[in-house]
Amino acid sequence: MTPAIATGLKDPSLIVEKSYINGQWVSSKSDKVFEIQDPASGQVIGTCPESTTVDLEDAIQAASQAFLTWRTLPGRQRGRILKRWFDLIVENKEDIGKVITAENGKAKGDAEGEALFSASFFEWFAEEAPRIYGDVVPHSTSGGRAQILKQPIGVCGLITPWNFPMAMGARKLAAALAAGCTVVLKSDGLTPFTSNILAVLGERAGLPKGVFNVVTALNNTPALGLALCQSDTVKKISFTGSTRVGKLLMQQSASTLKKLSLELGGNAPFIVFDDADVEVAVASALASKFKVTGQTCVCANRIYVQEGIYKSFSKRLVEEVQKYRVGVGSDSSVTHGPLTTGIGKTEEHVQDALSKNATLLLGGKRLSKLGPNFFELTVLGNVDDSMKVMSEETFGPLAALTKFKTEDEVIQRANSVEVGLASYVMTNDLGTSYRVSERLEFGMVAINTGVISDPATPFGGVKHSGMGREGSKYGVDDYLVLKTIVTGGINTEYKL
Repeated sequence: MTPAIATGLKDPSLIVEKSYINGQWVSSKSDKVFEIQDPASGQVIGTCPESTTVDLEDAIQAASQAFLTWRTLPGRQRGRILKRWFDLIVENKEDIGKVITAENGKAKGDAEGEALFSASFFEWFAEEAPRIYGDVVPHSTSGGRAQILKQPIGVCGLITPWNFPMAMGARKLAAALAAGCTVVLKSDGLTPFTSNILAVLGERAGLPKGVFNVVTALNNTPALGLALCQSDTVKKISFTGSTRVGKLLMQQSASTLKKLSLELGGNAPFIVFDDADVEVAVASALASKFKVTGQTCVCANRIYVQEGIYKSFSKRLVEEVQKYRVGVGSDSSVTHGPLTTGIGKTEEHVQDALSKNATLLLGGKRLSKLGPNFFELTVLGNVDDSMKVMSEETFGPLAALTKFKTEDEVIQRANSVEVGLASYVMTNDLGTSYRVSERLEFGMVAINTGVISDPATPFGGVKHSGMGREGSKYGVDDYLVLKTIVTGGINTEYKL
């Protein structure tokens, strides 16, 4: 029986209701499955295997065996496969967009945009694969020579989130494979079909069996995470998700001393100085705050506006947000779809702020007539630091505006949270941009733009937002280890 999610696709074979292990599409040995629902309608759109640790071990062993040959391929050969993968994602962007929309509700433009964003990582790392250079360094003795090689760390366990089910997998996967590692990916239980599409297209691109494995599960996710962490065969874990789970994975990996990349929670400050261009600041806030209905880890969560520009900025922001349309993501006229998981927290943050005398400038309510997971795009004014939205990540379509007076004040307030992923600064003063960027305790700073992620730049945070970097040439380094080779007894003296 064809699953509902395959209806309307140009290529229904992209949808597979199985896990992908050692080049084969397989059911769980438990024979159990879980249902995947469309967050816009609640409709069941398909099922996938409820994998167990026995299934996971099969995937780990397949990746371990494949590592022996994949690591020996020239980087350029690995790069050609990644480049073909890039082409296939671009060719199938419309179908991929439809699947993403069905699984997590994302509006059509955002969903197809994620497909192209995902493809960009395969293109970037296809180019990096043949350029993983080591070093030759001077030795302290005249007869000694030293080389430093960069080698793939081994089998990697990747754990991906529901909000960017393809892009977050692609950013990790392409870097790992470029480095010569093999992969076991645990897809999110809400969005397994999008991750499975990566495997379908990887096979079409010529990826050898066992190099990339995908294990699906919903209820068994904690057990699979623990098994990945405790496996001696898995040498590295890369996780995108909450700070709470990231800390748990770090604890569980301690006994095997794994290398970890953790891209965890954010609470991004968006700072607008009096000298900022209002139109640039508003456009940047829209791009950062309301992308994917506010469900991004780099989403502007706290919008600090200096007193002199507050009135004009808040007025223009509301005017622009009113132009958007919330609805079912498959409708091409819709700009923002339903929330996938966070409608309760969004509502809680709005009500908490209003109870503490914040001003409702726009929205503020559920859109129950559309379905249980729809919420109005919301703008609050006169927010202060006592409100939950200022200390907790909302992960929803709530823009919280708060005033500030001085540079020192706003930096202190921006740095007051325990996380440090993304931050944004709007100013036309060069000195301000340098001072504030260097003083902010965040892994990334965007100046006069609301778009912070790009394949060429390292993505990641500090403090409780995690460790390691994804994307860029530094993203490959996270899947490599250094080996020092020292040779002695070399005599290069001339004998005349």
